[in-house]
Amino acid sequence: MPGAAGTGGEGMLSKDTREILLQAEGLKLWRGERCLFRALSFELPEGAVLHVSGANGCGKTSLLRVLCGLTEPEEGEIRWRGRSICRCREDFQHAFAWLGHLHGFKAELSARENLAFSVSLRRETDPDVRNETLGQVGLDAVADLPCRVLSAGQKRRLSLAMILLSAAQLWILDEPFTNLDPKGRNMIADMLDRHCANGGTAIVAAHQDLGVEQRYLRHLEMEDTG
Repeated sequence: MPGAAGTGGEGMLSKDTREILLQAEGLKLWRGERCLFRALSFELPEGAVLHVSGANGCGKTSLLRVLCGLTEPEEGEIRWRGRSICRCREDFQHAFAWLGHLHGFKAELSARENLAFSVSLRRETDPDVRNETLGQVGLDAVADLPCRVLSAGQKRRLSLAMILLSAAQLWILDEPFTNLDPKGRNMIADMLDRHCANGGTAIVAAHQDLGVEQRYLRHLEMEDTG
């Protein structure tokens, strides 16, 4: 029988007087004949970032997809502000922003145009604000180049600009440091610190330390069931 992956999440997050935004209770997920995790539970308050770590293949991405509502678990429930995400799906979808492995940019559009299009699907933004955000992530010099000529690191920075402009309270980021240099990794740490300081919440799957302030940080170590 497969071992319980991620069971260390229950009770791992210290009690907090702040509002609990996201709760996972008794999550269980199988991939084929392998149980990725079972009895996985945690609570995440506002102003906190949950660092999900573990070896490749242990189920980090699968867990994030479950938390987004993209994959249904075999057992368990996810609650946003005390309500099952199945019962407040529209509100929850507006509350979180997802960064996965695929960018989904339109190759012939510029970075500036891709950012404007992507953000417009969620809300209206001022062009000056978008330009400022492109500068914040280090893309001002290439903002008018088509995305097909951008490097992998520049595309990752553009994805992060979309996260910044999403106005989402919950960020769910899957390996956001991929293809970034040390300066880019420091930029993500600063983004997370500011997001938490403003009452935001984040869940980040990453192999490396996040570099965020310890007062914001929570940990969930996923186990490899083999």
